[in-house]
Amino acid sequence: MTLLNDDILVETYQKAVELNLDREFISLLLAEINRRKLELPLLEQSSSSKGI
Repeated sequence: MTLLNDDILVETYQKAVELNLDREFISLLLAEINRRKLELPLLEQSSSSKGI
């Protein structure tokens, strides 16, 4: 994971959550984000979850 720069790591995490990928994979990404002490921006809600 050290080959990923911070921006790509966060984008990968966000996309993995959005696509509901394997929880273990998401946990690995989150652990690396926490290890690097990065902040996650709030995930945008889809229009379907807003009731639009």
